[in-house]
Amino acid sequence: MERPLGSRSGETIGRRPRSCTRRGLVETRSGDDVATLAQLMAETYRLSLVRGLEERLYLAGYGRVAGVDEVGRGCLAGPVVAAAVVPRPGSAIPGVDDSKKVSPAARERMAELIRRDALAYSVVAVPAATIDRINILEATRQAMLEALWNLDGPPDLALVDAVSLKGAPCPTLSVIRGDLMSYAIASASILAKVERDRMMRELSISYPQYGFADHKGYSAPHHLEALVEFGPTPHHRLTFRSVVPRLAGRSG
Repeated sequence: MERPLGSRSGETIGRRPRSCTRRGLVETRSGDDVATLAQLMAETYRLSLVRGLEERLYLAGYGRVAGVDEVGRGCLAGPVVAAAVVPRPGSAIPGVDDSKKVSPAARERMAELIRRDALAYSVVAVPAATIDRINILEATRQAMLEALWNLDGPPDLALVDAVSLKGAPCPTLSVIRGDLMSYAIASASILAKVERDRMMRELSISYPQYGFADHKGYSAPHHLEALVEFGPTPHHRLTFRSVVPRLAGRSG
């Protein structure tokens, strides 16, 4: 004989499973656990947005989509460095973002993961002497183009952070604020930043009075004071206004 729905044998109908309502299970979900879960969900959502452009390009038939970005355009010393990265389709390394928003330690970890996971990557540095000779914009373009040409196999399309390129080995698309809008460009920005920081730390060994390891060649107060006291090094950009007046002052 069938029992009515309200009988004891049917008491779980319309209720949560007993294991989910037990006091002990609920108590193990601490505030930290909930916060961590929320952070993971937010990061997953952010990555899905950042990868949206590449996903549409994959659906359109572009199998190898490169991201290209540079670091060091506004510095007074050191090279401008560009990187090109072809991420593996479907790749989504947590934390990959505009390199300026990522801590140095996290950038180093992510750079290693990006290099392991990418289908191809390349990093190119153009020195200060070339910047002075052809100007910073053309030097940036040169670094980006060389990074693309140095990839192991040309990409089907390159997404470039806010710079138009001619002479690339593939079609290019300039993306404004690309390191925030494109996973591939953000990956390139991290590789470029990690490499340039390494180069500036090496320069700091030869020129410790300038503090390159700390400010990486940007116009920090300590850097400007060192220029006044010691003048420019061979790695300073003499065509930059913050450097030239100090050079002229010393020569007079």
